[in-house]
Amino acid sequence: MTPTDIQRLIEDGIPGSRAQVRGDDGVHFEASVVSPAFRDLNPLQRHRLVYQSLGRSMESAIHALSIETLTPEEQDARLRVRGGGVE
Repeated sequence: MTPTDIQRLIEDGIPGSRAQVRGDDGVHFEASVVSPAFRDLNPLQRHRLVYQSLGRSMESAIHALSIETLTPEEQDARLRVRGGGVE
């Protein structure tokens, strides 16, 4: 599994999302996901949505996944304050 594979699964599974995924060893990954679908969801609900988009990959191909989830508004606020984020 590659970071690009995970990015595609997330973006296909959460319509309107943008994901940036990093990982060098093929089993440990970091994902930053921006989606309007996260509005009105608490952090646990957001992470569950990401896990659902990955399906069975979380049981086999991905050993560890660190997730950051933001709404577009949260990302905009972060960019105004300190720069960076998912493009």
